[in-house]
Amino acid sequence: MVTPACAAPATGVRQRPAVTLSISARAWMLRALTLAFFVALAFFGARYARTIVWQDVGQALADTSPHTLVAAMALAAASHVTYSGFDLLGRSYTGHPLRAAQVMRVTFISYAFNLNLGSLVGGIALRLRLYARLGLSYLTISRVVGLSIATNWLGYLVLAGLVFSLEPPQPPPTWTLSDLGLRVLGPVLLALAASYMAGCLTGARRRLRLGRRVIRLPAPAIAIAQLALSCANWALMAALMYTLLQGQLPYAQVLGVLLVAAIAGVIAHVPAGLGVLEAVFVALLSHRLPEAQLLAALLTYRAVYYLGPLGLAAVLYLAQEVRPADTRRSPVPTP
Repeated sequence: MVTPACAAPATGVRQRPAVTLSISARAWMLRALTLAFFVALAFFGARYARTIVWQDVGQALADTSPHTLVAAMALAAASHVTYSGFDLLGRSYTGHPLRAAQVMRVTFISYAFNLNLGSLVGGIALRLRLYARLGLSYLTISRVVGLSIATNWLGYLVLAGLVFSLEPPQPPPTWTLSDLGLRVLGPVLLALAASYMAGCLTGARRRLRLGRRVIRLPAPAIAIAQLALSCANWALMAALMYTLLQGQLPYAQVLGVLLVAAIAGVIAHVPAGLGVLEAVFVALLSHRLPEAQLLAALLTYRAVYYLGPLGLAAVLYLAQEVRPADTRRSPVPTP
């Protein structure tokens, strides 16, 4: 029996025909995904806007003295600029070719949306969208995002570890975590931060193995910059709240409550920590200051640190979207 020349050789495995998407189909798919992204962004934005009592925000701003408001805005700007430097460390870590101004703009936009709409929208989805438009590969973006997250929580571990060990805020009796619990937690947080820094500073090859995945830890200079920038950012956020409370409480106490509120917001997983920030501050400080004064300061804090930057970030985001996307992809850096 003669096998026809056009027949596929018998290999014992049924071969499936290759399926390729046409250029037009891929373009339509990309447009559909982009449209879905914008719809989701608009939905989350509208839902968040409905939760804000805008009249209360305006009243809180009106009740704040111009001098205090200007100081608060300066501290908020300094914090956002500091956070925007996180991804500059990611540029050094991955070696991607974007300019510093491009990186800081993307980080500022994503951080503002992250604060108001949650980490999935701002910290991850928006960064992925904006960096991809600028030509970065998805692997590079994931490494930049991972380093930024590590940077943020490294400073938290150090400051929370010190505050909880030395002068923890007094939790209300209804909380399961007591003063003693915070004092025990403090050294644990410091040990975690020390372990990370030791791996970056003294590790022979700076490799961290998580199951089958191997993560390359940053160089010592980057790790030190991570610690400095993150501690500075958390300290600036506390200084903003301290300013709005007009110095009526010790700075260390305000910092401690802010750190407790931050982790409570992560556990509650509520976008912008709505209600969590206020509940923690009122629970821990209402015995020191009138509740109305605390709430007024917190509303001003939200307006200055959350809503104001969000408005600017939305304008920058739209300006970024109307520009032509860079279809080139940065090369995958060598570990």
